[in-house]
Amino acid sequence: MAGRFVPRTTAVPHQQPAVPDPSAPPLERTWTPPGPLDLRLVLSPLRRGPADPTYRALPDGSFWRATRTPAGPGTLRVAAAGDGRISAAAWGPGAQWLLDGLPGLLGAGDDPDAFRPRHRLVAAALRRRPGLRLLRTGLVMESLIPSVLEQKVTTDEAYRAWRLLVRTYGTPAPGPTDGLFGTYGLYVMPDARTWSRIPSWEWHRAGVDAKRSATILRAVRVARRMEEAASMELPEATARLELIPGIGPWTAAETLQRSNGAADAVTVGDLHLPGIVGYALAGDRSAGDEEMLALLAPYEGQRHRATRLIMLSGHTPPRRAPRMTPRDIARF
Repeated sequence: MAGRFVPRTTAVPHQQPAVPDPSAPPLERTWTPPGPLDLRLVLSPLRRGPADPTYRALPDGSFWRATRTPAGPGTLRVAAAGDGRISAAAWGPGAQWLLDGLPGLLGAGDDPDAFRPRHRLVAAALRRRPGLRLLRTGLVMESLIPSVLEQKVTTDEAYRAWRLLVRTYGTPAPGPTDGLFGTYGLYVMPDARTWSRIPSWEWHRAGVDAKRSATILRAVRVARRMEEAASMELPEATARLELIPGIGPWTAAETLQRSNGAADAVTVGDLHLPGIVGYALAGDRSAGDEEMLALLAPYEGQRHRATRLIMLSGHTPPRRAPRMTPRDIARF
């Protein structure tokens, strides 16, 4: 029947484009940041678990990420080059796009000098972490989809789902990434069309319930409109994302912190963050969103940076209850 969609099995990945030639020479550039820059601190929000197929940090001090740019798949390697410079190499159709966006990715558009600590703990964390800058990827869907997967589940569940779906339906990353990362190389996440064609049983196998998979499917159908949020101011970008049923303030903030470098995108609706902020700033581990926002009010315009510094301070409430038990819906 014309137009009828026939669900595919795991044969879908094998019909993806051929593995890129790893011997192709990269494009390269160097960049000198305007101040101290800690690559691990800046890039760590892109990492979705220790086995994230799109991101790796190697012992030699290099950081690798594979992503889907407007120009196509690309792989980026960045490392400190000495004398305060950053060296970068990129492979694939998206290589030039990634190199052009390198300063923005590493926080060139961020303004840490606009931040004024109002608490001793925050001031101490700022002194210890002078290289913290807020990254900006300029890419919405690569952060939105894993953020949806993290809704109301343990991080282990979300990381497993992201890992399985990207390895199964994504494409091998361009460049010499095979063999550098153990059993698996880097992968570029699926494009919008491929996400939309993942069969329901494969979402189930990855441990993703129907509510989260439906939210992702609604988002990828309007992926171009979602990507437009990367060039919007925070209120407009948040409103754009929240047009999709299933995307609320928590998911929008988690996405825009990465895609837009939004310094004020404070995460509300989080299970742990209000208690962490409440404990750090007021000794109140039972604080909710309302109390957290009141404590962060002096940092308006910079509330996300304030929460990052609070988390980096290590001053978190001692655990009283056991960790949330991961579910495995694939068994049901």
